[in-house]
Amino acid sequence: MQTDLFDYPLPAERIAQHSVEPRDQAKMLVLNRAEQNLEDRHIADLPEFLQTGDLLVFNDSKVFKARLMATKNKLKAEIFLLRPVESTHASNLLWMALVKPGKKINVGDELDLSDGTAVRVKYKHQDGEVEIDFGMSVDDVFALCDRIGEVPLPPYVRVGAGLVPAPSQGDVPSEGHPQGVSLQKYQTIYARVTGSVAAPTAGFHFTKELFARLEAKGVRRAFVTLHVGVGTFRPMKTETLEEHEMHEEWAYVSEETLKLIAETKNAGHRVIVVGTTAMRALESAAAEGGAEGPRPYSGYTRLFITPGYPFKIADGLLTNFHLPKSTLLVLVSSFAGREYVLDAYQYAIENDYRFYSFGDAMLII
Repeated sequence: MQTDLFDYPLPAERIAQHSVEPRDQAKMLVLNRAEQNLEDRHIADLPEFLQTGDLLVFNDSKVFKARLMATKNKLKAEIFLLRPVESTHASNLLWMALVKPGKKINVGDELDLSDGTAVRVKYKHQDGEVEIDFGMSVDDVFALCDRIGEVPLPPYVRVGAGLVPAPSQGDVPSEGHPQGVSLQKYQTIYARVTGSVAAPTAGFHFTKELFARLEAKGVRRAFVTLHVGVGTFRPMKTETLEEHEMHEEWAYVSEETLKLIAETKNAGHRVIVVGTTAMRALESAAAEGGAEGPRPYSGYTRLFITPGYPFKIADGLLTNFHLPKSTLLVLVSSFAGREYVLDAYQYAIENDYRFYSFGDAMLII
């Protein structure tokens, strides 16, 4: 299937640079798959579209400050941490990362972080990623990042500096991100498990007040974890979907969440998934179980959901508006139909919806 089928023109002014406040006042375009129509609403109206007994499933992954400033002698460098990895190049756990300037950083180089901590490059991959030895535990690295790291905002977020297109393969997503943006502004209110370099942004729209209204209506909540990786910033570069190599992300789906899903469906109620990352985690659990049904899942997933995919769990999806030729747009198109989704995107552009991470949402039911 041609990748260009998932392309669309987007005016730069439609790219949101910040969330609306309060966040549940973001616009929500409702897509009714049965009637194939569109309805303009707001996130605050979500309880009107849910019923007592329905279940919302969220991704509770928490963003960490993955962007670190460093020096190699007098050379200024930038490290963008991706994930911890078990490596054949060291006896202890290393970190996969992107570095800049990549051509001037070599295997064996020692990089000094801004607080004086020394780290060493152990291996370079052909795709530009490197493996770095911090000489400390994963939790200690997270603590280090919390002290001296910066928030790795998407490349199209430029507060007061204009807009730029999405990065090419190998670019560090956080390059030139605006100073002074707090981690709190790039985090969901229910984030719990540290590990993402990008937020599961469909969850941005939920506030404590909205949660209270949903709970009062009898709508239940469940959580999965999928640590969002750098691949979320990258458009597909291949001519066809089949040629695209899906990025790897760590996911966890608990027995408790699967039990809530089963109870919901057995009672005739709906499972509404919040975000494409939560959808990938759930469908990875479904794929793991095969004909026996979903079962608990813990590990890395490369699941690429494309048109024709038989969704096994979700009855609805709340999601933001995604980049052209992105795997996320392909997933949404697979769930609701490519032409219907692209027509909805064109409608959203013409009616002043805000796109991407800090933008508005669409509810597909």
